[in-house]
Amino acid sequence: MEACIIDGTKRCGAVSGLTTVVNPISLARLVMEKTPHIYLAFDGAEAFAREQGVETVDSSHFITPENVERLKQAKEANRVQIDYTQPLHKDEKKETPEADGDSKLGTVGCVAVDSLGNLASATSTGGLVNKMVGRIGDTPIIGAGTYANSLCAVSATGKGEAIIRGTVARDVAAVMEFKYVSLKEAAAYVVEEGTPKGNVGLVAVSATGEVTMPFNTNGMFRACATEDGYSEIGIWPSVQN
Repeated sequence: MEACIIDGTKRCGAVSGLTTVVNPISLARLVMEKTPHIYLAFDGAEAFAREQGVETVDSSHFITPENVERLKQAKEANRVQIDYTQPLHKDEKKETPEADGDSKLGTVGCVAVDSLGNLASATSTGGLVNKMVGRIGDTPIIGAGTYANSLCAVSATGKGEAIIRGTVARDVAAVMEFKYVSLKEAAAYVVEEGTPKGNVGLVAVSATGEVTMPFNTNGMFRACATEDGYSEIGIWPSVQN
């Protein structure tokens, strides 16, 4: 598992290669607050977790029948897939099993702004099913899957390699800053023009409270809420993402 947290002042922490930490995002925050570093991974991150007394369990805790089945399917199809890609089905006319649609679930991300305009973003993920040992995705990489500055906070989900290549989260902030456009316009540009279709979705909030949740996949589980009681929940595309 891996995770990242960053605030609008660019204080940040990230972790990768965790197998026993119950809440990776909490460890990422401790990296930010308790160390001179930004990013710890694998054995070093696990050792730091034990030093800090965060909750850990045996790695078998995270092995479920559903995930074992997903791994089996991915290996049979000789593919790497997002964590919650729908099960494979066999077409009677085809020899090779295929995926029934793209992923709608996977990474968990959150962005927030307070009444003073202070921003923060946090993202946590288990990565890909059947990935190579040692593979690191976009989630813990500042500017790729997670980013915040004084203008906005962004958390992305999707295919990590595409998100890293597109520096998706940072690009949203950069387009806002250098093209002088709204958060919604910036995010739409990055998702629709800057990343190949079927690869990315994101949630973002600006310092003034503007919220946007665009994606170029079939769907993305998403929600937002404000202090005055407004809330929005969605899965499929809508007129306003």
